[in-house]
Amino acid sequence: MTITKRQLPTFLRFAKNPNLSQKLMIIGLAITLFFIFLAFFAPVMQAWGWLQNPKDFLANPIQEAPSAKYWFGTSRLGHDVFSRTLFGAQAALQVVILATALSMVIGVPLGMVSGYLGGRLDKVLLFLMDSIYTLPGLLLSVTLAFVVGRGIFNAAIAISIAYIPQYYRVVRNHTVSVKTEVFIEAAQAMGASTWIVLSRYLFFNVIQSVPVLFTLNAADAILVLGGLGFLGLGLPEEVPEWGHDLKQALEALPTGVWWTTLFPGLAMTLMVVGLSLLGEGLNEFVNPRLRGENGIRK
Repeated sequence: MTITKRQLPTFLRFAKNPNLSQKLMIIGLAITLFFIFLAFFAPVMQAWGWLQNPKDFLANPIQEAPSAKYWFGTSRLGHDVFSRTLFGAQAALQVVILATALSMVIGVPLGMVSGYLGGRLDKVLLFLMDSIYTLPGLLLSVTLAFVVGRGIFNAAIAISIAYIPQYYRVVRNHTVSVKTEVFIEAAQAMGASTWIVLSRYLFFNVIQSVPVLFTLNAADAILVLGGLGFLGLGLPEEVPEWGHDLKQALEALPTGVWWTTLFPGLAMTLMVVGLSLLGEGLNEFVNPRLRGENGIRK
């Protein structure tokens, strides 16, 4: 995200004396970077293999409470919960980045072309995107997951469809307002092609809100992935995924085994909170009018 001259005073005030919302954004960024660190270094940090049982439990899998040896305890199959939580973060980041990137790559160009050209194409795309947007995101993802099957890329496709209309709507609306500016009309008068106008003059003026959407959609995508995993539609069963692990853990919860539910659920919650705080902070930075003089959101 580039900082424009209009946003530079806001950025300098933020660096010198951050307000409450900006401090929360820093916390969100720290949480997000923490999970990125865990996902990247999961193969190094794991206590035991996430698929293999600890050697103690190979012959007779049992559930062991958190201890100095097994920090997060073990599951009913004897799997180390700490290792599975680490690799669950890795799987979540892979799916979320793919899903949000796919929806952005499709939604942003469609929004620019639709808003700039208008006419019948604009009406058709508006109707199509509005139709998709009216469907609940989780329900749409579950339906698509039945069609495309399991896997990281398949789960990303199932999740991404629900976010395309959001990118399309935001970019289209910005394009409609920017295409009447003097510099656009001047470029058209000088004979600039549609591709030149879209790529050189419109693109960087209509994507200011895209990073905000990216982070907020990423937070929502984690919950959707967890829902798919809970329903057995996300990733293959042998791949650590927080939603699937929570489903398996609920069966042991009535017996007093709390650790297999707590740690994957806590990891999912923290990651969603971190991305949400980051997205809200970016939104207020990109749109300073959301804040009052004291930095409190209006």
